[in-house]
Amino acid sequence: MADVSHSNEAVEKGPEGFSPESVPVDTTISRVELLDTILDTFLQKLVAARSFERFTSCYKPFQQLDPKVMQWVYDKFVTQLQTSIREEISEIKEEGNLEAVLNSLDKIVEEGKANGEPAWRPSGTPEKDLCSVMAPYFLQQRDALCHRVQKQKAKNQDLADAVLAGRRQLEGLQQQIQALQQTWQALHREQRELLSVLRAPE
Repeated sequence: MADVSHSNEAVEKGPEGFSPESVPVDTTISRVELLDTILDTFLQKLVAARSFERFTSCYKPFQQLDPKVMQWVYDKFVTQLQTSIREEISEIKEEGNLEAVLNSLDKIVEEGKANGEPAWRPSGTPEKDLCSVMAPYFLQQRDALCHRVQKQKAKNQDLADAVLAGRRQLEGLQQQIQALQQTWQALHREQRELLSVLRAPE
């Protein structure tokens, strides 16, 4: 059962909101533990100053009839409410995979600390922030495109050299064919002249 004595502590810290002392200052605490601490603090605030008085003010006849029974009903109500809230938050944490996300965020923060470089923060000028984020990306893309263009140019040059070499080879073959044709024609003429001489009457 919930103890009403917690209300006196809540009065010293303030009936509303979270006091600075309610959350540990230890920076090494994980975000999952911090979320659980905030949940516990919230549930403690649920039974904060005068919460019992506020509850009984709605049921004054029952309170006047039997205060002990009213106290028992209040304790049961608070306990059940805290249990229901914890179950609801547990379901939310499971559905959203919050523990894995928060642990991943802790890991990113630790890696950032090990990196030693200051984390990026917005300057307040959207144009400047956009340029600072997008400029390196576009420069990287430009360098990649330039590399691909140079590679394609070299490939095109190799293809052009191969085409020129093929043309030269064809020209050489054509010259050889022409030379053979001329030789064949000369032989054919000589053969015809020889036949004409042999057939001439004595």
